[in-house]
Amino acid sequence: MAKDLDPKCKKCRREGEKLFLKGERCLTPKCSVVKRNYPPGNFGPLNNTRLSQYGIQLREKQKAKRIYNILEKQLKNYYLKANRKRTKTGEGLIELLESRLDNVVYRLALAKSRSQAREMIIHGHILVNGRRVDIPSFLIKLNDVIKFNSKSLKKRGFENISKGIDKEEIPKWLELDIKNLTGKVIKMPSKDDIGYKIDTNLIVEYYSR
Repeated sequence: MAKDLDPKCKKCRREGEKLFLKGERCLTPKCSVVKRNYPPGNFGPLNNTRLSQYGIQLREKQKAKRIYNILEKQLKNYYLKANRKRTKTGEGLIELLESRLDNVVYRLALAKSRSQAREMIIHGHILVNGRRVDIPSFLIKLNDVIKFNSKSLKKRGFENISKGIDKEEIPKWLELDIKNLTGKVIKMPSKDDIGYKIDTNLIVEYYSR
């Protein structure tokens, strides 16, 4: 299975903002965007190049890829699928990206990052509607129920997952029962729910060239 192995901190520095790819570390002074707030590379601090319109579109597309931890082919396929929807392409694109199972597990605060959520899913720790799903890109639907495999909760490292979860941080399109570590999709995600500054119009323009 193909995956992007580039250093996570460099991805954030390249985009010039925190993408929260390393969980709690991104909230500490150790975050590389705080320590070295300039693009990676030998000429990072001195790089004052102005981006063309194409460059702006490219950076926005790259940012979306890095936030959702997906590859170029996956993002383009999501764009093509969104373009066939009756809704606006940008809104459809965000709905598809947010509906990925690894993103939903992360949004429910059951994992500290999307990478950790992806690992949990691949190892069979997550159930959707009572059935094990080991595909991170699995798209959830309205009223789907997401929870941990009961056997997984007995394993080392899963004992304290519920500690530190703040229900106020759970998106409004999701519902979480902290006691049972069970989440439910109560409505489909929209552009206003993502909490990130992603200009989907730029991404649509990039792929529409």
